[in-house]
Amino acid sequence: MGTLVAAWIERDVVACSGPDAATFLQGQLSQDVVGIAVGASRWSLVLQPQGKVESFVRVSRVAEAEFLLDVEAGHGAAMLTRLQRFKLRVDCQFETVDGWRCLAIRALDDDGGAALDSLDTSSAAIVAPVDWPLTPGVDLLGPAVEVPSGVALDGGPKRAFERLRIRAGIPRLGAELDESTIPAEAGQWLIDHSVSFTKGCFVGQELVARVDSRGSNTPRKLRLLRIAHGVTTVGAEVMAGGEVVGAVTSVANLDALAFLRRSVEVGDAVTVGGEPATVEALPAG
Repeated sequence: MGTLVAAWIERDVVACSGPDAATFLQGQLSQDVVGIAVGASRWSLVLQPQGKVESFVRVSRVAEAEFLLDVEAGHGAAMLTRLQRFKLRVDCQFETVDGWRCLAIRALDDDGGAALDSLDTSSAAIVAPVDWPLTPGVDLLGPAVEVPSGVALDGGPKRAFERLRIRAGIPRLGAELDESTIPAEAGQWLIDHSVSFTKGCFVGQELVARVDSRGSNTPRKLRLLRIAHGVTTVGAEVMAGGEVVGAVTSVANLDALAFLRRSVEVGDAVTVGGEPATVEALPAG
């Protein structure tokens, strides 16, 4: 069996149900919610009317008129408040789902990718494939999720899992994604997996479409940093040419994510909290 690693990830879960659930979410989320098949899951953004990020959420369709939205722990209430603020004259209801947990499983090698197909996922209410660049995986969600046989549980404070996320360039709500973030700044993976440009109007669409039509040439870009000695913290300043060009948003060992000015090129040498580092592009995929 290939090498798989698992980590318990805290998520807030909200249910949305009712005859108008699909059409309401279709107008609020960046994803094509109506096109999600029963039993399937997709990522989506909840945007401010001005187009900046309000929330980053996974949408799972559990029945024709019932959806589950799971989001980074601590952000469920804000997401729910935002959605309810726009709920006018529609027949759908929201309810917080308590007692659920999420087990994130990722492959560490090619054989691990193949091993995902043979996992026992029967303890999960939702089995959501995760298509990270370089690191395929699956998230198991439900009230009674168990670690499948043969899967190693990450023993540190999510260190292995967090390094995989950073190396894959996956932005996290509350770290890379907040109310100041333009979606395209956070990388092509986020746009490709969270935004539909063909479904019609949704809140915040204008900015997303305009930036995309201009080649996603935003003032800053999310970049991967390889730090020579790995000694830095979230918030550490990134310096280039004697100027501050960004700050670290996530870090694990030698790897970090940071939003940098677009003038900083891939391959450039920078310093991070005084330590030498090299700027790398986010992996494609």
